[in-house]
Amino acid sequence: MKGRWSIAVVAGCCLALFALLGNQPAPNDRAADEAAVRAVNQEWFKAYAAGNIDALVALYADDAVVSNPGVPSSRGHDAIRKTMERDMADSRTHGTKLNPNPATEVGVTADMAWEWGTFTVTDKSGATVDNGKYLSVFVRRDGGWVILRDMWNSDAPMQAGK
Repeated sequence: MKGRWSIAVVAGCCLALFALLGNQPAPNDRAADEAAVRAVNQEWFKAYAAGNIDALVALYADDAVVSNPGVPSSRGHDAIRKTMERDMADSRTHGTKLNPNPATEVGVTADMAWEWGTFTVTDKSGATVDNGKYLSVFVRRDGGWVILRDMWNSDAPMQAGK
């Protein structure tokens, strides 16, 4: 009986491993998915720079959560819209521009993906006033990739009282 139980456990573990491996995209699909994920954040930076709030919000899942610095997290399209409208207005007021570093890291598995990258913030003269990093988690919905969780922060040390 003990031998049969061991065989069943080993067989079950093998089936679970094969199921997990089966959820991995094929190499050609993975490259296409990685490119598609990177394209979403490229569109995000373009929409932000253009002040196109509709295009920016459309990149997020309906149940997305955005955690940008200095404000509570925003959940869902309406809250994300309000937060990002304020953020983009602040950027325009201060004359700053977000500049993504095109070298990012991306991981894809089945219907989820992530992208980690860095950015700089420049002022009107083009001088760098900040550096930061972001992590976006994506989910495949309706045949495309949308942002499910999005978080970024500054490399600058926190200032007392802020």
